[in-house]
Amino acid sequence: MHLASPSLLLLHCSSQMTTSEFRQSHTPTYDLQATPTSSISQFSVQLQPSVTIISHYHAFSGHQFNFRGKHHKARIATSSFTCFSALEDKPEESVVKEKSVSVILLAGGKGKRMGASMPKQYLPLLSQPIALYSFYTFSRMPQVKEIIVVCDPSYRDVFEDSKHKIHTELKFTLPGKERQDSVYSGLQAIDLTSELVCIHDSARPLVSSGDVEKVLKDGWLNGAAVLGVPVKATIKEANYESFVVRTLDRRTLWEMQTPQVIKPDLLKKGFELVNREGLEVTDDVSIVEHLPHPVYITEGSYTNIKVTTPDDLLLAERILSMDTKKSSG
Repeated sequence: MHLASPSLLLLHCSSQMTTSEFRQSHTPTYDLQATPTSSISQFSVQLQPSVTIISHYHAFSGHQFNFRGKHHKARIATSSFTCFSALEDKPEESVVKEKSVSVILLAGGKGKRMGASMPKQYLPLLSQPIALYSFYTFSRMPQVKEIIVVCDPSYRDVFEDSKHKIHTELKFTLPGKERQDSVYSGLQAIDLTSELVCIHDSARPLVSSGDVEKVLKDGWLNGAAVLGVPVKATIKEANYESFVVRTLDRRTLWEMQTPQVIKPDLLKKGFELVNREGLEVTDDVSIVEHLPHPVYITEGSYTNIKVTTPDDLLLAERILSMDTKKSSG
């Protein structure tokens, strides 16, 4: 299910109450009673002839909600609405333009947990190195203008030898000590006309072009977006002695993936803050979270795994083999 962005929502009134009746009998502030999967508080409401507008809200688009508003004389009125996501201060054009995206492909990790003689992203996965799967996926997308590979110079030939197979510009930058340093290195090389920066971990070979297109669009509309999947397992917080502190509500928890998509100016502003304050971040959108700026979660696929251990490599091989059988069948 796709999360609506933290923006405006258009709520169409049901037959229980007309908009004019709603305007005449209610105060400007209401309490929205919603499904347990939504995180709702109070909202300011403005009325138009056919819609009610509610701002700053996270919920599932397309759901039915009960709306309870206090009358001036303290009487409670109830109406039913269907929720459709709209946009506040968002670009009018929702389509990401061709050749407007700079991809930063992070390929400088050491991959120590794999226990191999080379970094995990260069290990063979069936017919080719792991890093080339997402490299080719991005290169085939019309929105992508360039791919900036952040890698050790000794592995550049992995990508340069494949340059004749792609139709996007290829650049290289050096990795940094930490992930955020590598992203910053890649950011310095992007084309000045790029409208989006798409940061991807090359150890995630199975990302689909469909999921990339979704997160690009959401990044364009919201300024920052990240692929993620709802957490399926029960998550418990523990103390340093390994005793349970509390059980977290998994309905509010998401596992982050890549790509993570951010507008260049926003990412640069985030880096200015992070570098000035000496902050450490573990993923890319955390940089703009510190501004603060809202980050939209685009629901991705559970098959977009990060290959970190030998078991992950076996799983990736199985997923690829299954996809091959489906396409050939």
